[in-house]
Amino acid sequence: MTYPFSALVGQEELRLALVLNAVSPAVGGVLVRGEKGTAKSTAVRAMTALLPAVRVVPGCRFSCEPGAADPACPDGPHPAGGADGGALERPARLVELPVGASEDRLVGALDLERALAEGVKAFEPGLLAAAHRGILYVDEVNLLHDHLVDLLLDAAAMGASHVEREGVSVTHAARFMLVGTMNPEEGELRPQLLDRFGLTVEVAASRDTDERVEVVRRRLAYDADPAGFAGSWAAHEREVRERIAAARALLPEVRLGDSALRQIAATCAAFEVDGMRADIVMARTATALAAWAGRTVVLAEDIRQAALLALPHRRRRNPFDAPGLDEDTLDEALAQAAAQSEPDPDAAPEDDPDSDPDPDPDPDGGGSGPGGGGSRPPQPADGPQDAAGSPAGDTPDAPGGGTPDAGSGPAPGAPREQPAAAAATPFRVRPMAVPGLGEGAAGRRSRARTAHGRTTGARRPHGALGTLHLAATVRAAAPHQRARGRSGPGIVVRADDLREAVREGREGNLVLFAVDASGSMAARQRMSAVKGAVLSLLLDAYQRRDKVGLVTFRGRDAELALPPTSSVDAGAARLERLPTGGRTPLAAGLLKAHDVLRIERLRDPARRALLVVVTDGRATGGPEPLAYAARAARLLAATGTAAVVVDCESGPVRLGLAGTLAADLGGVAVTLDELRADTVSALVKDFRRAA
Repeated sequence: MTYPFSALVGQEELRLALVLNAVSPAVGGVLVRGEKGTAKSTAVRAMTALLPAVRVVPGCRFSCEPGAADPACPDGPHPAGGADGGALERPARLVELPVGASEDRLVGALDLERALAEGVKAFEPGLLAAAHRGILYVDEVNLLHDHLVDLLLDAAAMGASHVEREGVSVTHAARFMLVGTMNPEEGELRPQLLDRFGLTVEVAASRDTDERVEVVRRRLAYDADPAGFAGSWAAHEREVRERIAAARALLPEVRLGDSALRQIAATCAAFEVDGMRADIVMARTATALAAWAGRTVVLAEDIRQAALLALPHRRRRNPFDAPGLDEDTLDEALAQAAAQSEPDPDAAPEDDPDSDPDPDPDPDGGGSGPGGGGSRPPQPADGPQDAAGSPAGDTPDAPGGGTPDAGSGPAPGAPREQPAAAAATPFRVRPMAVPGLGEGAAGRRSRARTAHGRTTGARRPHGALGTLHLAATVRAAAPHQRARGRSGPGIVVRADDLREAVREGREGNLVLFAVDASGSMAARQRMSAVKGAVLSLLLDAYQRRDKVGLVTFRGRDAELALPPTSSVDAGAARLERLPTGGRTPLAAGLLKAHDVLRIERLRDPARRALLVVVTDGRATGGPEPLAYAARAARLLAATGTAAVVVDCESGPVRLGLAGTLAADLGGVAVTLDELRADTVSALVKDFRRAA
């Protein structure tokens, strides 16, 4: 028994976004972003019980609607009778897509047993068919493999699933509400899939003591007696269910006037969102808001709320931008559009430039939002946001909030910190990969044997059968048909005839950065270029679906500034605040990297690592620092770790220490200029031109 939707405490925006999709499935689903333990999954599962029942054709595995069946349905053709002719009514489904699901599990597959034994092309539907006219829920959607993301994109765009398997071509309807939940700390979502979600909401645990107490009280009551707790909220659930049904019935009568359309278009243009999907989603959301409030006219407050739900995730220009919306810009865009579409004859037309910031007496200067009605104005500047990302955290070395310069009075030998330099503009980096053929998680960096990719051969299965190589299986079984007494259209196949496909694709790696933050690197212009290079490499790691980690070394020691994670924007944030100064403990940095990689190999043996050392190669502190660093580098090389040294040495006199370090690591050295992909392309073009 699921937790009642109406018993959820707080999370108004999350509940509103789910309700709007229940009122108008055309809104396009919801992406729920937030920290752990914020009732994301609970809310989604609870919403399913409030959806109207679905009328289906009896026996149809693809949930065709009576009287309007899909003509391409694999279980068709269905009787053309009226909507009531033999119809079956069932509850709306919540279908969960596991992060590790196979492609066949998602889209369906050929029934190989019947195909080989009987010669019959039988199709077994997948999760997309089960989710038709229901909810497809993906928990941890940001961790979904790329090949599944591609399939979801196709289905969401066309409202249908096309399956091509071993000579079988099947098409069936697949229209569903896509709901995804994710923890941003574990990595971001691909932009293409991000745009497919109609709405997005940010959730965080309440910082209000009374509200937290109520959450715990209700949860304990539910765990103690689920049926009794659900019964005590049955009246509230029925009220919400009836209101959703009434809003659905009212939705076709809601009118979206030209003035409202102009405000929507002006808002999307003001925030420079890509494409036209944002405009369409805002229009659908605003009409759903009006229907939910029991109105047939879309008001300005509906458009404002629709923008706050539909635009934040479409504002991102790169993976390191935090989703969000400037409400002052939003209010200004709405006011300008309203003034242009409905000019006031009593107002002076020349007052526009000076009166833009406050043309309407209602817009709030302090976050009060439109009054009355059923709208719930968001509160983006409340406690959870401040607690999660206060800019005051830029001076973490002053625990008492005192002197901001932590290096002015430290213990003897501590590094003297210099103001953090801003990163230079990121650029596209040259391709870098781990040599050899791996078997790690799917990604886009290094060559690997994967479950999805181009087929390069066939082999006997080791353990459970993976993807069947049909042609190789038939070839293995064909010579034995007479001896096995074959009769009929099929062939006789035994277990030792089975062959699985060997496929080659790309894997994601662990990219561990070891960044020299010592005094020799601390020249402001130089450190800015170094940060820009590392930021570019982080962006490349995001695009190639890698995990990243960050080791920094300065003074007397090295530290793990960012444990290996899929959240590259966390790495960018740590890099931005990276302090510099002090000696260059190069050996300590390499040994720390060795320790981190050793632990990660135990945690995930299949994920290969790429070590990127960003340094000028100098080493200071202690007796024979360069010899000690060389021994540490050779220790790393003995583990087989692929390494790249980004040579940051500058000036007219160069010692070439980074090249020596790269040789000790068994890797390669590149300069900051050579790291750029456009520089590499230019060198190739010059070489061809000279030839």
